[in-house]
Amino acid sequence: MKNTKTELKFFSITEWKKEELYLREQHKKGWKLCKTTFPGLYRFEKCESLDVIYQLDYNKDGFSHKQEYIKMFNDCGWEYVQDFVGYFYFRKPVLEMEGEEEIFCDDESRAEMMKRVFMGRITPLFGIFFLIIIPNIYIQGSLNSLENHILFIGFIVLLILYIFLFIHFGLWFWKYWKNSRK
Repeated sequence: MKNTKTELKFFSITEWKKEELYLREQHKKGWKLCKTTFPGLYRFEKCESLDVIYQLDYNKDGFSHKQEYIKMFNDCGWEYVQDFVGYFYFRKPVLEMEGEEEIFCDDESRAEMMKRVFMGRITPLFGIFFLIIIPNIYIQGSLNSLENHILFIGFIVLLILYIFLFIHFGLWFWKYWKNSRK
């Protein structure tokens, strides 16, 4: 029997809770996370079937003081698994937890993580949107050749994709923010 497996699974930046649940279910099935790589490849290692909570924290500032950051979580019993594209992955067996323990002590700190996700992931997309996509739609739309029409259509598709992405993340962030204030 194989001692490792790799699965392809994609989670958007707003689906970190689903990712945590997916990793927990895998661990219950006897597969602990070893590494996540781009684009959505999850490597697992065979292990004892346990109920283990996985928690993700998006903290690009954590890289500047990574050892202290990881030690802070280790001191609270959280095992550092890896960091990947700004997210830090931690896990802890349910048997070692005291109640419904999370790496975030309150809704405000979780909302702060969402602000970090927004600034680290969505803000650069706004730059691409306004500095590349919008100007190219104008430029390619005003030129009259087959290549320019093809590029124009490509940039329109990107425009629609980016608008969908902004709306999706914006609605999700607003719902989360609203629910955290209750």
